[in-house]
Amino acid sequence: MTLGDDMARANFWVAIAVGCAALAPTWARAAAFDVNHATALYLAVLSPAARARSDAYFDGGLWLDAASTLITVLLCWVILRVGLLVSLRDAMRRRGWRPWVVMLAVAALFVLLLSLLQLPWSIYVDFLRERRFGLMNQTFGGWLGQQAIALALTLVAGSLVLTVINAVIRAFPRHWWLIGAGVVGVLAAFFSLITPVFIMPLFNTYTDLAPGPLRTRIVAMADANHIPTNHIVVFDASRQSDRISANVSGVGPTVQISLTDNLVNRTSLPEAAAVVGHEMGHYVLGHVWTGIAVITLLSAAQFWLLARWAPGVLAAGAWRRGVRGIDDPAALPVLVGLMSALTLLFLPLSNTSTRYTESAADAFGLNAAREPDGFALAAMKLSTYRKIAPPWWEEALFYDHPSGHTRVYRAMQWKKDHVPGAIEVVPAPLPDVKGR
Repeated sequence: MTLGDDMARANFWVAIAVGCAALAPTWARAAAFDVNHATALYLAVLSPAARARSDAYFDGGLWLDAASTLITVLLCWVILRVGLLVSLRDAMRRRGWRPWVVMLAVAALFVLLLSLLQLPWSIYVDFLRERRFGLMNQTFGGWLGQQAIALALTLVAGSLVLTVINAVIRAFPRHWWLIGAGVVGVLAAFFSLITPVFIMPLFNTYTDLAPGPLRTRIVAMADANHIPTNHIVVFDASRQSDRISANVSGVGPTVQISLTDNLVNRTSLPEAAAVVGHEMGHYVLGHVWTGIAVITLLSAAQFWLLARWAPGVLAAGAWRRGVRGIDDPAALPVLVGLMSALTLLFLPLSNTSTRYTESAADAFGLNAAREPDGFALAAMKLSTYRKIAPPWWEEALFYDHPSGHTRVYRAMQWKKDHVPGAIEVVPAPLPDVKGR
């Protein structure tokens, strides 16, 4: 071994020592980043009063879901007992109307009656309660006007859907539940296609997002993930509420990246990019198709139970009101009432499926936008009307999105894993939302 070899070896170890010394501060900062503490700092942006208000809003909503189902069942019973559907059915049959026309007319009358009878409850749940918690910007007149639009849409779409399902029941009496579920899946895909272009503009005004840093950032993220950018729009959601949101909706030529004006005006660029990145995740990961598949499967299970329970309910007394079978147009109150109860029963499964896709979109958005702090702060702004830190079992059963705590924790974990020298951020407190 020569002196040159000794010097080379010494220089090698000196270089290693210098490199380790240079990296030591970075390692120390990364090791010092406490995910739990960083999460707690974000959770603290809501005051105790604001947190109590969001918890009360969410918990109350769970009871309202159950109450809404009970009210729907009771109203269906009232409609059945009054006998208007039977009278209309018999009158149209005596005049020789075709079965599908009779069904369409009876379905329209049923949808109209049920919607009008539900209106007082809807006024409380969807307007008065929202306003009391500070989540409603509309006047009662403005809200009622949009409810009228929604009723018109429901009257048309609901009547057609019920008529199609009735035709399936009559054509395939033994296996209608399976074919009917397929019909539901096809209709879900159809409405996914037309909603962004034809439905949503009925409620809000859409304009192109102005050139600027936010649009530039969105285009860059979309290009990186092969998302069409022909339609990047902002709509005036502030006329309804102060909630922040965005969506990437549509299929094929109707794909549209939509931002609420609240997101544009009430969040920073990192927050807005994080939210849009999440929505891009839904598009890239094909969650619209996942949702349609889940809807189809759940519909099949619910229809299967309906096919077995409805005849028993009819035999127990509905026949006394002139209803002769589940394919009878006048049987709609029985079928819809049972479906309402089954939907509530299946809610934990539906929530779990949706929460899974939301979690996947969260992960995608963090990688796409690389804004963990922006994502965490946006999640806390959403938590002004969502319970922040529920018990695990409550989140598993009743949440269709990850809780605020879960989302912030995952963002901070992503930050620790992907941001060299990650440091904690102490965000400013959020202003309290005052009820009205």
